Amino acid sequence: MKKIYLLLIFIGVFSLFFSNGVKAQSSSSSNNQEERIQVFPNPISGDILNVTSKSGKSITCRVFNVLGKTVLYKVITTEKLNISALPPGVYVLRMKIGDFTTAKKLVRQ
Repeated sequence: MKKIYLLLIFIGVFSLFFSNGVKAQSSSSSNNQEERIQVFPNPISGDILNVTSKSGKSITCRVFNVLGKTVLYKVITTEKLNISALPPGVYVLRMKIGDFTTAKKLVRQ
């Protein structure tokens, strides 16, 4: 029985020694990344939402309603996101460029 406990302790110490651990994302790089994506106008009363990024890469946009259901999914290469299918309300817009993801509140009037 002692051998089993010693083996478990050895495995635990071994895994702690060789694990990389969890790395927290620094707030300064997060703020710099968020500044690269701009969404306007917000609140919006029209059908076209401008989503711009300094990187020029395609942006994956997901719009969620207040219940968390995806109501719009679009990968855009231009700066225009057509939201004409959305009724007036409050939404969450999640945007992804490469490995970076950010979310913003979107109000449709």
